[in-house]
Amino acid sequence: MVFIIDPQSAGISGNMIIGALVDLGADSEKVKNLMEDVAYDFGEVEVSIEKVNKAGIEATFCNVNTIHEDHEHNHHIHFPDFIQKIDDLKNQDIENLTDEMIEMAKSVFKRIAVSESRVHGKSLEEVHFHEVGAADAVADVFGSICAYFDLRMDIDKVVGLPISVGGGTVKTAHGVIPVPAPASLDILKGLNQDGYEDISKGEAQCRGGPVASELATPTGCALYMEFCDEYLEFAPMMSPDVIAYGCGSKEFDFPNVLRVIETRETNEKHRVSVIETNIDHMSGEELGYLFDLLLAEGASDVSIVPITMKKNRPGHLIKIISRPILVDHLVNVLFKETGTLGIRISENTHRGIAERQFVPLDINVGDKVYTINFKIGLIGDEIISHRPEYEDIRRIAIEQDIPLTEIREVANTMIRDFLEHNRG
Repeated sequence: MVFIIDPQSAGISGNMIIGALVDLGADSEKVKNLMEDVAYDFGEVEVSIEKVNKAGIEATFCNVNTIHEDHEHNHHIHFPDFIQKIDDLKNQDIENLTDEMIEMAKSVFKRIAVSESRVHGKSLEEVHFHEVGAADAVADVFGSICAYFDLRMDIDKVVGLPISVGGGTVKTAHGVIPVPAPASLDILKGLNQDGYEDISKGEAQCRGGPVASELATPTGCALYMEFCDEYLEFAPMMSPDVIAYGCGSKEFDFPNVLRVIETRETNEKHRVSVIETNIDHMSGEELGYLFDLLLAEGASDVSIVPITMKKNRPGHLIKIISRPILVDHLVNVLFKETGTLGIRISENTHRGIAERQFVPLDINVGDKVYTINFKIGLIGDEIISHRPEYEDIRRIAIEQDIPLTEIREVANTMIRDFLEHNRG
């Protein structure tokens, strides 16, 4: 089961995440009660979760009303003291609150604090929590995490689509600042804390608009970065199962909603990017070196095709098949090694892939036993191909001084006999 968080239309915030996850099926009473309980040490809040209509879209709205705040600490609590208060929740008997949820909340707030420290040029210990330190933000973070954990048994992966951050300016405790808020933008870099950089996730993307208003809050961005396992530019191939909406409090001439899609499969393993460039100035040795280097740097496949270029010059087309997360890296390798002035990139290309199985079989050659690995291709239950691994038969041919074609013929006879006697 894959959840797709889609903030492309109206951005993202803590209460929008809560609304969307409750709309998706999280227990609203459990979420509401936990939010009010964990926020108590920071200030009393009253939470309501209800269905509303936003510009024609029925969505779930989570409203956090601050009744009383702890004025001794509110807006002036340092990050270490703030985290200690979060840690102290472990010693309280709060229903449905787990240590794992507390640790995730600490990680969310640390993302925000690290970004605040970078933006304002302070150490982490000097960071004061303002908006995020208030009771309603504590409630938002724990409410989102509670809803996430309530659904987590059904989640295999969370995919994040680009965030619309809005535009214009916003008034904060630091004065009037541009939108997106500097802290929000820094959080979305995804590199703001040791251990957070993960190339397998890709890069979180954002874009301005579509209105002159703040659409992505630091809290919403930090939760998004914490929840998502992968970031994509476009929605993947999918079969939507459930579509849920959580809304914000602002009113626009379009639905101010965060969409979350539950899908049973996305075929992401079939998604590749194709990188191409034309070369007419490299020798055969240089092309061979480049071929091996690209594979070593993570390319899924590389091909070099002779072509005729302008003015009838002979040249080569270099084509690379890459996982989307490695495109930028492989493009940089290609620029550096070839000096080419232009590279074409075809992103989000979907390919059909037959199921692959590997079968090892032993073969006696010259009084010695060798293991040959066979690659079996299937579509459903039908075998469409079977071939021995080249390196295995090459090793035997060299060691035994036997033509490669003879070893391949013996190997193919073996795999046909094996498959014939092991149908099903």
